[in-house]
Amino acid sequence: MRLTTKGRFAVTAMIDVAMRQHLGPVTLASISQRQHISLSYLEQLFGKLRRHELVESVRGPGGGYSLARKPEEISIADVIIAVDEPLDATQCGGKENCQGEDGEGRCMTHDLWAALNTRMVEFLDSVNLKTMVDQNLAQGVTIEEVAVVRKPVSPMPTNKPVKVRAANSVFNLAQTMT
Repeated sequence: MRLTTKGRFAVTAMIDVAMRQHLGPVTLASISQRQHISLSYLEQLFGKLRRHELVESVRGPGGGYSLARKPEEISIADVIIAVDEPLDATQCGGKENCQGEDGEGRCMTHDLWAALNTRMVEFLDSVNLKTMVDQNLAQGVTIEEVAVVRKPVSPMPTNKPVKVRAANSVFNLAQTMT
């Protein structure tokens, strides 16, 4: 069993969002720049995270992503499972057909790997985003305190009435010609 970059990147990006959410929505471009993760890859991951209601998106200027729940309510297991990362050390994917479809069923080590699966999920479920944020802050990771600069919405231009010194009807036009 191996945790792939999909799970690692999703966890890293979620910790990044959790660390900066007090500054407002976090853009994927800024996460990409800080964490050296492809922007298009982040877009795919955050689509899945949004569908699993772990993040919320804000559109428009000053938009980005924020956590959908408190950081202490989102476990690392939630994040990994949301991006379809398999957490399975068994050869058979838990189907108990380790010897193949025609084989004799479970392999001799099936229970060992199934127990490892249980422990991994229990461990990842016991660690939440708040714990990871606190750990990073304790290790000296700094958060730039630059709040998102939102451009003020300019009012619609008002059209001033134009004074036209021309006749506005056929009757007025006839009077000015005489």
